[in-house]
Amino acid sequence: MDKNVEKMQVRQSYRNLWHTDLLSTIRADTPYCCFAVWCPPCASYLLRKRALYNDMSRYTCCGGYMPCSGRCGESRCPELCLCTEVFLCFGNSVASTRFLLQDEFNIQTTQCDNCIIGFMFCLQQLACIFSIVACIVGSDELQDASQVLNILADLTYCT
Repeated sequence: MDKNVEKMQVRQSYRNLWHTDLLSTIRADTPYCCFAVWCPPCASYLLRKRALYNDMSRYTCCGGYMPCSGRCGESRCPELCLCTEVFLCFGNSVASTRFLLQDEFNIQTTQCDNCIIGFMFCLQQLACIFSIVACIVGSDELQDASQVLNILADLTYCT
Protein backbone atom coordinates (compact mmCIF):
# COMPACT_ATOMS: atom_id res chain seq x y z
CA MET A 1 0.00 0.00 0.00
CA ASP A 2 1.22 3.49 -0.82
CA LYS A 3 2.92 5.27 2.11
CA ASN A 4 0.81 8.44 1.70
CA VAL A 5 -2.45 6.47 1.59
CA GLU A 6 -1.43 4.78 4.84
CA LYS A 7 -0.77 8.20 6.44
CA MET A 8 -4.23 9.39 5.34
CA GLN A 9 -5.84 6.30 6.89
CA VAL A 10 -3.91 6.75 10.14
CA ARG A 11 -5.07 10.41 10.33
CA GLN A 12 -8.66 9.16 10.49
CA SER A 13 -7.94 7.60 13.88
CA TYR A 14 -6.39 10.74 15.44
CA ARG A 15 -8.28 11.94 18.51
CA ASN A 16 -6.87 15.41 19.25
CA LEU A 17 -8.58 18.56 18.01
CA TRP A 18 -7.20 21.88 16.79
CA HIS A 19 -7.09 24.47 19.60
CA THR A 20 -9.16 26.81 17.43
CA ASP A 21 -11.59 25.51 14.86
CA LEU A 22 -11.44 26.80 11.31
CA LEU A 23 -14.44 29.10 11.63
CA SER A 24 -13.05 30.81 14.75
CA THR A 25 -9.49 31.47 13.58
CA ILE A 26 -10.09 35.02 12.37
CA ARG A 27 -11.56 36.02 15.71
CA ALA A 28 -8.86 34.14 17.65
CA ASP A 29 -5.88 35.75 15.87
CA THR A 30 -7.06 38.64 13.71
CA PRO A 31 -3.63 40.29 13.24
CA TYR A 32 -2.02 37.08 11.96
CA CYS A 33 -4.98 36.36 9.67
CA CYS A 34 -4.64 39.85 8.18
CA PHE A 35 -0.91 39.26 7.72
CA ALA A 36 -1.69 35.96 5.96
CA VAL A 37 -4.16 37.70 3.62
CA TRP A 38 -1.64 40.38 2.62
CA CYS A 39 1.42 38.14 2.33
CA PRO A 40 0.42 34.45 2.19
CA PRO A 41 3.89 33.13 1.25
CA CYS A 42 5.47 35.00 4.18
CA ALA A 43 2.89 33.54 6.58
CA SER A 44 3.42 30.04 5.17
CA TYR A 45 7.20 30.43 5.53
CA LEU A 46 6.96 31.54 9.17
CA LEU A 47 4.43 28.84 10.06
CA ARG A 48 6.63 26.07 8.61
CA LYS A 49 9.68 27.38 10.50
CA ARG A 50 7.59 27.44 13.67
CA ALA A 51 6.31 23.90 13.02
CA LEU A 52 9.96 22.80 12.70
CA TYR A 53 10.77 24.56 16.00
CA ASN A 54 13.08 26.89 14.04
CA ASP A 55 15.36 23.90 13.39
CA MET A 56 15.85 24.08 9.63
CA SER A 57 17.94 20.90 9.69
CA ARG A 58 14.52 19.16 10.00
CA TYR A 59 13.25 20.80 6.78
CA THR A 60 12.24 18.66 3.82
CA CYS A 61 10.64 20.10 0.70
CA CYS A 62 6.83 19.93 0.97
CA GLY A 63 7.21 18.23 4.35
CA GLY A 64 8.12 14.92 2.73
CA TYR A 65 4.62 14.55 1.27
CA MET A 66 5.47 15.13 -2.41
CA PRO A 67 7.60 13.18 -4.91
CA CYS A 68 10.14 16.05 -5.04
CA SER A 69 10.72 15.85 -1.28
CA GLY A 70 14.31 15.17 -0.35
CA ARG A 71 15.53 15.72 -3.92
CA CYS A 72 15.78 19.50 -3.94
CA GLY A 73 19.04 20.00 -2.07
CA GLU A 74 17.20 21.02 1.10
CA SER A 75 20.02 19.97 3.39
CA ARG A 76 22.48 22.38 1.74
CA CYS A 77 20.27 25.46 1.81
CA PRO A 78 16.99 24.86 3.68
CA GLU A 79 16.08 28.55 4.03
CA LEU A 80 16.28 29.12 0.26
CA CYS A 81 14.41 25.88 -0.46
CA LEU A 82 11.60 26.81 1.92
CA CYS A 83 11.41 30.28 0.40
CA THR A 84 11.21 28.75 -3.08
CA GLU A 85 8.58 26.25 -1.93
CA VAL A 86 6.24 28.86 -0.43
CA PHE A 87 6.42 31.06 -3.53
CA LEU A 88 6.32 28.41 -6.27
CA CYS A 89 4.24 25.71 -4.55
CA PHE A 90 2.17 27.76 -2.15
CA GLY A 91 -0.77 25.38 -1.87
CA ASN A 92 1.50 22.42 -1.23
CA SER A 93 3.47 24.38 1.37
CA VAL A 94 0.31 25.17 3.33
CA ALA A 95 -1.02 21.62 3.10
CA SER A 96 2.37 20.14 4.03
CA THR A 97 2.64 22.25 7.16
CA ARG A 98 -0.90 21.29 8.11
CA PHE A 99 -0.18 17.57 7.61
CA LEU A 100 3.09 17.91 9.53
CA LEU A 101 1.24 19.37 12.52
CA GLN A 102 -1.58 16.84 12.27
CA ASP A 103 0.86 13.93 12.25
CA GLU A 104 3.02 15.28 15.06
CA PHE A 105 0.15 16.11 17.41
CA ASN A 106 -2.38 13.47 16.26
CA ILE A 107 -4.90 16.13 15.27
CA GLN A 108 -7.96 14.89 13.44
CA THR A 109 -9.51 16.45 10.36
CA THR A 110 -12.75 18.22 11.25
CA GLN A 111 -16.10 18.05 9.46
CA CYS A 112 -15.58 21.66 8.32
CA ASP A 113 -12.21 20.69 6.79
CA ASN A 114 -13.84 17.76 5.00
CA CYS A 115 -16.62 20.01 3.70
CA ILE A 116 -14.14 22.55 2.32
CA ILE A 117 -11.99 19.83 0.73
CA GLY A 118 -15.07 18.16 -0.80
CA PHE A 119 -16.39 21.48 -2.14
CA MET A 120 -13.00 22.26 -3.67
CA PHE A 121 -12.90 18.82 -5.29
CA CYS A 122 -16.39 19.34 -6.77
CA LEU A 123 -15.38 22.75 -8.16
CA GLN A 124 -12.26 21.24 -9.74
CA GLN A 125 -14.25 18.40 -11.31
CA LEU A 126 -16.88 20.81 -12.63
CA ALA A 127 -14.14 23.04 -14.07
CA CYS A 128 -12.61 20.00 -15.76
CA ILE A 129 -15.96 19.03 -17.29
CA PHE A 130 -16.55 22.59 -18.50
CA SER A 131 -13.07 22.68 -20.02
CA ILE A 132 -13.58 19.38 -21.87
CA VAL A 133 -17.00 20.42 -23.19
CA ALA A 134 -15.55 23.81 -24.22
CA CYS A 135 -12.84 22.02 -26.22
CA ILE A 136 -15.37 19.77 -27.93
CA VAL A 137 -17.89 22.48 -28.87
CA GLY A 138 -15.39 25.34 -29.19
CA SER A 139 -17.15 27.62 -26.72
CA ASP A 140 -15.15 30.53 -25.31
CA GLU A 141 -17.89 31.14 -22.73
CA LEU A 142 -17.55 27.61 -21.32
CA GLN A 143 -13.76 27.96 -21.27
CA ASP A 144 -14.12 31.24 -19.34
CA ALA A 145 -16.54 29.54 -16.92
CA SER A 146 -13.97 26.77 -16.47
CA GLN A 147 -11.32 29.34 -15.57
CA VAL A 148 -13.64 31.01 -13.04
CA LEU A 149 -14.39 27.62 -11.46
CA ASN A 150 -10.65 26.89 -11.26
CA ILE A 151 -10.04 30.21 -9.52
CA LEU A 152 -12.87 29.50 -7.07
CA ALA A 153 -11.39 26.07 -6.39
CA ASP A 154 -7.97 27.65 -5.75
CA LEU A 155 -9.50 30.21 -3.38
CA THR A 156 -11.34 27.42 -1.57
CA TYR A 157 -8.08 25.48 -1.29
CA CYS A 158 -6.34 28.48 0.24
CA THR A 159 -8.94 28.73 3.01
